[in-house]
Amino acid sequence: MKPLKIFIGFDSSNYGQELAYEVCKRSLLKHSSVPLEFYKMIKSEMIQQGIFKRTDKDGATEFTYTRFFVPYLSNYEGYSLFCDSDFLWTCDVAEVFEKYKNPSKALGCVMHKYQNCNDRVKMDNQTQEWYPRKNWSSLILFNNEHPSTKNLTLDAVNTMSPKWLHRYEWANDEELIEIPKDYNYLVDYYDNGPTKALHYTDGGPWHPGYENVSYGDWWLEYLSTEEKTKMEKLRITNYK
Repeated sequence: MKPLKIFIGFDSSNYGQELAYEVCKRSLLKHSSVPLEFYKMIKSEMIQQGIFKRTDKDGATEFTYTRFFVPYLSNYEGYSLFCDSDFLWTCDVAEVFEKYKNPSKALGCVMHKYQNCNDRVKMDNQTQEWYPRKNWSSLILFNNEHPSTKNLTLDAVNTMSPKWLHRYEWANDEELIEIPKDYNYLVDYYDNGPTKALHYTDGGPWHPGYENVSYGDWWLEYLSTEEKTKMEKLRITNYK
């Protein structure tokens, strides 16, 4: 059986972000019933390789745009899953592939319905701005072989607007398949109880001010004592 391709967003800004990536990966491995093939989306390496060429400063994280290179990095073959690094998986990720692969669809995502959130603050004291289809691109099941997905060429991803990319204007609406919100449970936005994957979208336990975030204790269970100690020492001084 071929491993499932998992791409995880990565931000090199501080040690906490490195831990977020590692915990996301560890949680995926813990619950997986099948082999997984991981891709750490390191922006600096993609720049060196001549893949990432954008010069605009719109991205809130280093993986704001890198996620849309997934089909290219997958050679436009098969299916690949992308998720932000601030996810904690509590289920077998193979479920997503098994239930929501559909040859007629370009991608699958959770179509969050929540409205204006401009009164909220996320990590690094940034305003949690609302816009149409917000957070839809934080979890994407790409059908890399679909004609619309092939619109994500190197040139397109490097030049098209954030709106075109994140709102899936490169595909038709009927080519999107909805994944239940349990697989992208926005912590402190939803109240039905998490079942599949937690998303610490405002900030996780590695961020100053979010030490007591809901379900933060679940995330901390994936750290070693040494990692917890280092995180506490660097939480403020190394956070940008």
